[in-house]
Amino acid sequence: MGRSRGGLTTKIHALVAAEGRPIRLALTSGQAGDAPAALALFDGLAPGSILIADRAYDTNAIRGYAAECGAWANIPPRVIRKDTFAFSRFLYRERQPVERLFNRIKHFRGIATRYDRRPDNFLAAIKLAAIRIWIAAK
Repeated sequence: MGRSRGGLTTKIHALVAAEGRPIRLALTSGQAGDAPAALALFDGLAPGSILIADRAYDTNAIRGYAAECGAWANIPPRVIRKDTFAFSRFLYRERQPVERLFNRIKHFRGIATRYDRRPDNFLAAIKLAAIRIWIAAK
């Protein structure tokens, strides 16, 4: 999908439920930033929910969208941030299911080695892996 010095690269973005099941998946090119793809993933946050995201998603737009939806964004601040925000390290530990999901997706050989060159085929393979994760969780 995208070119970098290492060759073809793609970033997988996932919205994951508290129990570790994928809800929404998206792809971006490797050289693109993480934050622009996030607003499409976070569409329809429930009021009172907690958005736990990686440091790459620390932007004013994402924090503002979460506040607009009535959710709280628990995102660690980037190093270049001058403003301070409330951040709980204890709650950030609950991001562990996201890391576990990516680890489980990498167990599928075709996804880990990136056999598919077209982004739509690659996203379809990721969604098939997500379906298998959903089925195995029941």
